[in-house]
Amino acid sequence: MVGVATLAGPGALRPAIVFTGFMGAGKTTLAREVAHALDVPLQDSDALLTDHLGTEIESFFASDGEAAFREREAHVVRELLERADGGVIALGGGALTSPRVREALVRHVAVLVDVDVEVAWQRAHGKGRPLAGDRDAFVALYRAREATYLDVADVILPSGTGLGAVRRALAAIQSVPDAPPGARLLWASAASGDYPVWIGRALLGHQDLAWPVPAGRRFCISDATVAELHAGLVPQLAGLVEIPPGEAYKTLETAGRVWRALADAGATRADHVVAVGGGVVGDLAGFAAACYQRGIPVVQVPTTVVSQVDSAYGGKTGVDLPEAKNYVGVYHQPAGVIVDTSTLATLPPEEHAAGYAEVVKTALIAGGVLWDRISSGAPVDDDVILACARTKLATVAADERDGGRRQVLNLGHTIGHAIETVTAYGRYRHGEAVGLGLLAALTLSGRDDLRDEVRTLLHDAGLPTTIDPSIDRDDVLRATARDKKRVGETTPFVLVDAPGRVSHGHHLPADQVQQAIASLVGDVPESRP
Repeated sequence: MVGVATLAGPGALRPAIVFTGFMGAGKTTLAREVAHALDVPLQDSDALLTDHLGTEIESFFASDGEAAFREREAHVVRELLERADGGVIALGGGALTSPRVREALVRHVAVLVDVDVEVAWQRAHGKGRPLAGDRDAFVALYRAREATYLDVADVILPSGTGLGAVRRALAAIQSVPDAPPGARLLWASAASGDYPVWIGRALLGHQDLAWPVPAGRRFCISDATVAELHAGLVPQLAGLVEIPPGEAYKTLETAGRVWRALADAGATRADHVVAVGGGVVGDLAGFAAACYQRGIPVVQVPTTVVSQVDSAYGGKTGVDLPEAKNYVGVYHQPAGVIVDTSTLATLPPEEHAAGYAEVVKTALIAGGVLWDRISSGAPVDDDVILACARTKLATVAADERDGGRRQVLNLGHTIGHAIETVTAYGRYRHGEAVGLGLLAALTLSGRDDLRDEVRTLLHDAGLPTTIDPSIDRDDVLRATARDKKRVGETTPFVLVDAPGRVSHGHHLPADQVQQAIASLVGDVPESRP
């Protein structure tokens, strides 16, 4: 990320809100809406460039070539950014390919209008755009620019963000210069609502960070271990409810204890819950908030790799039953998510490793830049966490209630959850079970080569790649049949054709599933060097 420079004081030029993104993203439409809402001028770099060239961009492209066009574009856009004093600017899709433009963008708020490549193609092809004639070349160009867009973005608006949503996001966008250095904002959108997601370091104790719920009292729910480390950083905390740590306590009984504690504290519908912890705390606190007085807001503050890359987003909340994992729950989108990545410094190494399985899962779903990065052995840093959150949020935006595309997020979870269930949530951490489930899913997908690659990644991270032979494989198979995703005679599986090409809804014969489970027992890892 380039970042937003701190203003020098009186007389300094104000940062503009600058919309960037690939062609067909809808940058100009959203920029126009924001300019109208703020009652400030909109400057469109493509319109200015057309005036500068004295002809249409397509004509200049055809007569002088792309290199000459990029040189002229860089000159016009850099000058525009250097003289801008507030306002709203929309940049052309290729403007950021210039280092000079990226340098000039540093002091502004760069808003990436994220768009799926297929959507971009449908919008751009046949519209006279010189780089939208050949589909393969178009996709290659998208992939080549993707990393640059993400690197410079201070704000990411997901594909499909509407005019109403961008207006609701405006206050958060305007607060970016006041956030800690390096902080980035993702705007999450779903059918039932939208909310800010802040990702960065030292966010939790930062006094100028725009809190997602500005009114009402804040009641923190955390486990006894995490509360001692991080709950005190929640500003203006009205009360703390501690629960025991571990999946074994993600139960209706614990939820009941939370409800009674909130009632004893006099919490009302004008107040809200702050969930500080990992996936167990986030799931349970979100469920408690959704049910307490028929629903109060929850702000998620994830403190583990699993929760920061996956479970804190999307609004799934719930508790376990002895029969199966996450069997009782509701959808309750958070009012906001604060991902303070500096909290990971207090995480034990085995918890870091467990979270890595969710990173690998997300990279398989996303493909592209994220898979390239993870498959090369890159560590889980702030950029990886951002990329995982971006993938999760885009998937949820397309399908909030698991009616279709969102089901791909269950990759590795069907057999993983079954392993957790038959071992009473005590033998494997969630991420460890998901890693085992990923290997089984790749076996079911017939992708032995990719399975070997993923197995190596998991093994090198210190994750198990086999299950204990004492675990009854028939019990695991029976547990998959009780998975909450089952709606017919069999439980559907998510399969992988290739990184970035993952599909859901595959109903497989029991003997095939049984063989995939058995493959986990027979998969003996090599000794560590």
